[in-house]
Amino acid sequence: MKSYEIAVIPGDGTGPEVIREGVKVLEAVAGKEGFKLNFHFYDFGAERYLKTGETLPDSALAEMEKMDAIYLGAIGDPRVKPGVLEKGILLKLRFSLDLYINLRPVKLYPGVWTPLRDKGPEDIDFVVVRENTESLYVGIGGFFKKGTVDEVAIQEMLVTRKGVERCVRYAYEFARKRNRKKKVTLCGKTNVLTYAWDLWERVFYEVGEEYPDIEKDYAHVDAICMWMVKNPEYFDVIVTDNMFGDIITDLGAILQGGMGIAAGGNIHPGKLGMFEPIGGSAPKYTGKGVINPLAAICAGMMMLEFLGEEKGAERLEKAVIKVVRDHLKSLSAGKMGYSTEEVGDLVKGYVENPPEEEVGV
Repeated sequence: MKSYEIAVIPGDGTGPEVIREGVKVLEAVAGKEGFKLNFHFYDFGAERYLKTGETLPDSALAEMEKMDAIYLGAIGDPRVKPGVLEKGILLKLRFSLDLYINLRPVKLYPGVWTPLRDKGPEDIDFVVVRENTESLYVGIGGFFKKGTVDEVAIQEMLVTRKGVERCVRYAYEFARKRNRKKKVTLCGKTNVLTYAWDLWERVFYEVGEEYPDIEKDYAHVDAICMWMVKNPEYFDVIVTDNMFGDIITDLGAILQGGMGIAAGGNIHPGKLGMFEPIGGSAPKYTGKGVINPLAAICAGMMMLEFLGEEKGAERLEKAVIKVVRDHLKSLSAGKMGYSTEEVGDLVKGYVENPPEEEVGV
């Protein structure tokens, strides 16, 4: 029997609650599809930091590097200064493990409400490929005369040809494998950020010459935001940098029904991936049993795809579609009509006993 070693970081706030449901569902999938998931739990997050001052030690990082994947709940706690846990755990994982692709599917399922009038699942189904280890997130910069009337703050944007090329190439390969519109749209700002985006644009079209079967397209980030709302069906794969990707994927989450269903992956292709719900720790809902676990469950589905367990991922997605279409009143916390655990049980039930009618993915 094939087995996989999975590092699990439940994290903060509602993270442990949604990860509990995700693990339960993933174990059910593994049982039905004939493989094994060995989960290794780590308690990194606010509680450990407040007790020990430790975020993520190098020894644990070395252990996780040897895993097949990482399953993350959420990082962030109001008791800890913003940035401490995010930089000390989340960004450290991304940068140290070189998880240079952030992958965000934006897919509307049948029966799920979207704020876009007259748009349905056939219109909202695209993917954002975000460069995940460069740009402004590197944190290069500093202050001069801090705290005075003459204070200067400098934040530098770092872009490398290597970083851009491997991200762009992944986007082209993904569009080819996805085999839908076979189009890649570069999202940038060449008219203002002239140096960084000149490099992005040149590399985009140079690498694109190796993919004559893929349509190439460019749009400024502000236009992308408009078109995502007006004509989401226009997009197939969007590739962009760290900052713009961070922004447009939150817009994408709302188009597909909200943070309750939005999942993402941080990936080093062929090596390691970390998968998580993108909604954050939602501390105001902690312990109430009302948070939607579907984003975490869908992150588990992405993890299965990354591991090559395509049949298991498809089984899980069909179960999710059945639950959102036929059971949930809403994807919002406290408005689902079911508790967090009950939603997990519903998905698990359909994983183990798939619906007889077709619920296409």
